[in-house]
Amino acid sequence: MTPRPELPEAAPPTDGGALGRDPGADFWPDEGRVADATADNWVDAIAPAPTRPYLRLSRADRPIGTWLLFIPCLWGLSLAAAVDGFRPWDFWLAVSCGAGAFLMRGAGCTWNDVTDRDFDAQVARTKSRPIPAGQVTVPQALAWMVAQSFLAAWILFSYNKTAIALGLGSLLLVAIYPFAKRFTWWPQIFLGLAFNWGALLAWAAHANEVPVAAVALYVSGIAWTLFYDTIYAHQDKEDDALIGVKSTARLFGDNSAWWLKVFLIAAVSGMALAVLLALLPLRDPLQLAIALCGVWAFGWHMVRQMSRLNIDDPTSCLSVFRSNRDAGLIPALFLAIAALL
Repeated sequence: MTPRPELPEAAPPTDGGALGRDPGADFWPDEGRVADATADNWVDAIAPAPTRPYLRLSRADRPIGTWLLFIPCLWGLSLAAAVDGFRPWDFWLAVSCGAGAFLMRGAGCTWNDVTDRDFDAQVARTKSRPIPAGQVTVPQALAWMVAQSFLAAWILFSYNKTAIALGLGSLLLVAIYPFAKRFTWWPQIFLGLAFNWGALLAWAAHANEVPVAAVALYVSGIAWTLFYDTIYAHQDKEDDALIGVKSTARLFGDNSAWWLKVFLIAAVSGMALAVLLALLPLRDPLQLAIALCGVWAFGWHMVRQMSRLNIDDPTSCLSVFRSNRDAGLIPALFLAIAALL
């Protein structure tokens, strides 16, 4: 096996004080914090010390990923309910999708860290993760992944058969994603396929079917993931180039702004198509207008992100990436209002 090139000693995040430490210090191995964890996150602040390495494996100290997995579920549930109304059961669907997103994101990230442990040890932003930092062994991580998966399965099996089948089908995507960066320049597509599956699953859990509108919403989510994860990948492009990891950030390079606009247009167009397919037959102009306002606001937020983005500044990339929680919640809110009319 060809040895991987050695990287320079990792420098801490360029914001310096985000975690309240000296910007010239190393990555705090005594505290075990992960380099890109949010400031004052609850894991490092209040979680019992023995649980922290496992919660860090699940990215509980970095909640944005759970939001990005949960939000397509809200889209699917709300637009499905806009067709035939909310039901009492939908409250359980919303709560359980949130819990399931936390658990499956945790299981998926644990699997990702197991498969990427050698890569992570060579990248400045990821070398402080629990496995390369020596906080957790691989067998311990795998046991934690199984535990999270079993809890998520308990939630899934409370749904109807269509949703259960979809949930089980998503496992293949989760298993493949960590390896995608090894064989394709488009690993973000595999992430999009996995992260937006909840749009289909939540729609099916509500309506016991997956209409064309749900598929259009799913495609919209995939384009959105290509948008935000290309931004995210620009943080690691230099290290990725040294160790041979592929990404759309490396593929697009200086043309990234053009591609981000393409993904923005595709995400907004796909969501607008989903709304039109679902709500036009109902002939309710107010409901349709409110839902489409959510689509417009979603696109406007992404345009604002583009205006703030500097792809050569990791701090800018991380900040803009995290702002996609708000971008995704905007249409979810408008779709829920439309469903209540």
